[in-house]
Formats: sequence, structure tokens, C-alpha cells
Amino acid sequence: MIKKERPVFVDLPLDKLRAYQPERSEPADFRAFWTTTLDAARAAATPATFTPLDSGLSTVDVYDVTFSGFGGHPIKAWFLAPRGAAGPLPCVVEFIGYGGGRGRPLDWLVWSAAGYAHLVMDTRGQGSGGWLPGDTPDPAESGGPHTPGFLTRGILDPEQYYYRRLFTDAVRAVETAREHPLVDPTRVVAAGISQGGGIALAVGGLVDGLAAVLPDVPFLCHYRRATEITDKSPYYELTTYCKSHRDQVEQVFDTLRYFDGVNFAAHGTAPALFSVGLMDDICPPSTVYAAYNHWAGQKDIRVWSYNAHEGGQNAQKAEQITFLHDLLKP
Repeated sequence: MIKKERPVFVDLPLDKLRAYQPERSEPADFRAFWTTTLDAARAAATPATFTPLDSGLSTVDVYDVTFSGFGGHPIKAWFLAPRGAAGPLPCVVEFIGYGGGRGRPLDWLVWSAAGYAHLVMDTRGQGSGGWLPGDTPDPAESGGPHTPGFLTRGILDPEQYYYRRLFTDAVRAVETAREHPLVDPTRVVAAGISQGGGIALAVGGLVDGLAAVLPDVPFLCHYRRATEITDKSPYYELTTYCKSHRDQVEQVFDTLRYFDGVNFAAHGTAPALFSVGLMDDICPPSTVYAAYNHWAGQKDIRVWSYNAHEGGQNAQKAEQITFLHDLLKP
């Protein structure tokens, strides 16, 4: 019999995680950097389109969406709502895990079934990772050397870094959802798992007036510690890059200060429900708690003690539904 590798507790004990609040390293021009970036994207934007789609689903209205993201680039999304809903509805804007795209409408039925409008943003340049296909290219693909993947693309310059474009797309996705006539703009939620959770943290720190943020086992937090305690991808892309470019290590982590979920968390004021898996060696628990403990708003966290990066899966989804129902009364 082949002995299967099993996950183990990979990080600090839970009592130390609950108290883990590392010092932040936020650039002095952090807010100015993002204000300038987002203002430029809005200036380049054209009106979003919502095209009805015959999806074969009888209880959900589905729209194929195109909106303007970073640089005015066209970004795809799905918009789903309960069939025949008159609104105004609360809306969950969802971001996708690493390597995935928007997939198909039938991949995203939970929130509309729970009575919400639901906008699912495609992830520029991703969607060929073998699970959810994507439809949005990245026209501003940065040059220069990088490790295969997305984490080191443009890593030496915050202006050129891949996640500048992706986080801007995400803010524009929220703004697009708020403009839809079915959506109550005061009840919009940012949500996502893994990379999607990291994007939701960024949105939570950049967008005023969100009703809630749901970062599920979030990636893109406390980068330097992540590279020091896990050898799993995607963080290992950073390790590999620094291994090759020994003279650029500090420049790499200086860029990442503009994109760290810990820094966005300090600006997040919406109610937030996090999750963490204590056996997660992809997004180690201390990196999640670093963001959670710096979150400035009302917050709670679901701890999945014997789970790795899968976290709570549908058990976490059930927790999120209860959390939002109590908060938003859809």
C-alpha cells in the first residue's frame, strides 16, 4: 500500500496566531499610488455592456458582461440574478482563485439561489490552469524576466506589476455592479477564495461603502513570511525568482508593499468574515492572520483546524450565507 502524504499543522499554534500582528511596511505614497491608478482607469472607461445569455438555466437570469478595467481594457464577467427579480438586490462581486477564469454560468449558482445578484469577474491573462477557463487576455503584459506564473510579472516596478492591473480591474468590477439597475449600491460585497480572497482584501481597502468583505483562505498577504515558511506555489514563484536574481531581493519586496493584503486590511472598514485552514501550506495561517488582525473594521474568522488550502469549502459557504443574511437581510 502506498502511504499518502498528509497535511500537518504547518505554522504557529492557534493561540499565537490569534495574537500575530506583524509590523506593517506601507509605502508613504500607498494611497496616492492607488488613487492615481484608479482615477486613470475611470478616465479611460467606456460604458459596461450586459448582454442576456440563454444559459439553459430556468431559475437564473444570466448576462455576459464586458466592462472597462485597468487602462480601459475590456474585462469579461458573468452577472447572475434570480429569475425575474425586480431589485434592488444585494450583490456579491466574486474574484477567482489562481490560474482560474470565469468558467461557465453554471459554475456560479449559489449566490443567486440565495437571493443575491452575483457578478463574477474574469481574471485577465488567467483561466488556462486546467479548471475554470477564462476569456480575458492581458493586453499590458509586462516584459522582463519572470518566473512562470503571474506572481513575478513586472515585479521590479509597482507601475508595471501584474497585480496593479488585476486589483484595478476588481475595483472597476465593483463599480460596474453598483451601476446595474437591479443592484442596491449600498449592499455590495467583495468575495473570493485564495487569490480571489486576496483580491477581495485589496478591494476592501480601496472601495468605500462596501457592505461586507469575504476573504476565504486569502492569498497575496504577508509575502516575505510566506516565502520563508512554505515551499509551495504560488509563493514559491517569488522564492524561485529571488534565488535567480540575488541582487533584486529587496526591490522585489519593496514592490510587493503596494500589493500586500496586510496593508489593504488596515484600510478596510466593512464587516469581514475570513477563513483559515490550520494545515494550509499554500497560504500559511500566519499570513492570513496577519491580514485578519490588521483588518480595521468589524471582523470574524472561521478556523478549519484539520483542513489545508481547501478550507471549509461548502461549510464556509454556509457560514457566509448566514453572515450576509444576518447583515443584509436580502
